[in-house]
Amino acid sequence: MLPKTNNNKVRFLFALAACALLSMLPDGRAAAAYPERLVRIVVPFAPGGGTDSVARTLAQEMARDLGQSVIIENKPGAGTIIGTQAVATSDADGYTLLMGTFANAVNPSLNAKLPYDAHKDFAAVALVARSFNIVVVNAKSPYRSIADLIAAAKAEPDKLSYGTYGTGTSAHLAGELFKSMVNVNLTTVPYKGAAPAITDLLGGQIQVMFTTVASAASLIEAGQLRALAVTSAQRSPAFPNVPTVAEAGVPGYAAESWYGLFAPARTPRDVIDRLNKSAATAVKSEAFNKLGVNEGLVMVTSPPDELDRYFRGEEERWRKVIQEAGIKVD
Repeated sequence: MLPKTNNNKVRFLFALAACALLSMLPDGRAAAAYPERLVRIVVPFAPGGGTDSVARTLAQEMARDLGQSVIIENKPGAGTIIGTQAVATSDADGYTLLMGTFANAVNPSLNAKLPYDAHKDFAAVALVARSFNIVVVNAKSPYRSIADLIAAAKAEPDKLSYGTYGTGTSAHLAGELFKSMVNVNLTTVPYKGAAPAITDLLGGQIQVMFTTVASAASLIEAGQLRALAVTSAQRSPAFPNVPTVAEAGVPGYAAESWYGLFAPARTPRDVIDRLNKSAATAVKSEAFNKLGVNEGLVMVTSPPDELDRYFRGEEERWRKVIQEAGIKVD
């Protein structure tokens, strides 16, 4: 029989061994408090746009909360598919994230085949913000309301045209939803960005645009563009006197874009929850408040499961619009 002192030593050694085993991950790596190193947020767009601005503000504020650097990696191309695929194939450890947008919900309907599965390859982390488009015309236009626009479109079918800044964008599909709900035909004129489309709107080459707040706000304020309505379900604090499309004569109409954070599938739930908490803290910051005013954003804080439900609902909703309009990317 071992002396009592040796028994105590054996028990102590067994306890140490048990703790060591519990601290190991399934693949044998030692567990550590998350995060222990730099976190990347992949933005599937070029630098400088609205998504990039949201992501950089989010990264800045999350870095403060997480106590680690959070950097942005821009991976544009193929309508967000390149950057999205890069995250889908990354390690599921919480160190590579995706700044998801409206595009992620519509790409499965616009593309016959994607190199990833929008649901199986990703885990929802946090819905960060929602935004809306605004319906604008030239300030010299005879159309002073949505009712005027509808009446003109019905009186002279195919005469009116509206500009879009990319096939399948939130602004493009907001226009297609409008056409479908009011049963009018506005000729779609595609552009390679909001700026050239607005130039033609000011020049009279097109009659109306569904566009972002950031691209139109200064021109509305300067009296060069007239805002007819916002596409959100509720009025915007940024334009309290501008009605929603629904209020202006199209009951039930609502179209919004959004920004959400995703991780590769199989990312540990405790890591997802930590990131969700950090994102929720970030959107309450003064930096996000300023960004919201400039970009027309409504900040959102919700659990991961709510983003998943929201994403699935958006995917189904816009699939119907895309199929009815026969929209496909080139």
